[in-house]
Amino acid sequence: MGTFASGVTIVAGIDDGEPVGFACQSFASVSLEPPLVLFCADHRGRAWPRIRDSGRFTVSVLAEEQDDVCSRFGSSEGRKFDGLAWHESPWGTPVLDGVLLLVHCAVHAVHVAGDHDVVIGRVLAIDVPDDEYRPMIFFRGKFGIGTDEAAVLAPRLWGWGDHWG
Repeated sequence: MGTFASGVTIVAGIDDGEPVGFACQSFASVSLEPPLVLFCADHRGRAWPRIRDSGRFTVSVLAEEQDDVCSRFGSSEGRKFDGLAWHESPWGTPVLDGVLLLVHCAVHAVHVAGDHDVVIGRVLAIDVPDDEYRPMIFFRGKFGIGTDEAAVLAPRLWGWGDHWG
């Protein structure tokens, strides 16, 4: 599946007053009426069960230059929001700065699929920041799809061994 290029997102929520989140490649639009999106999360992960319990989340679509944010949230270690610029949305979810798109959602449905949950989110609002950025692309274990010199290797933690979510 590494030859399928995808964007990179951060799915984040607030549980017991603490922001939690994880890096996610499996994000897509599902329906315009009603507005629905989906993502997949490892149900053994640390963040997804807490986001599920809170009932709301924001999906932040990362820009090309946000590999540090991706590495932070793609790792199973550390506190993801420590020292990171963010604020709380009107829906009680974390909003990251410098992203391409923010999709604010309520958990609409969760379907178990093997070791992951397929999460359907009902879109509450979409924010498109004024700044123009290029998207972060993950392709063949690297970020970017240009020449070998332009592609940045994904951090060691970005792989099958991590349990995101």
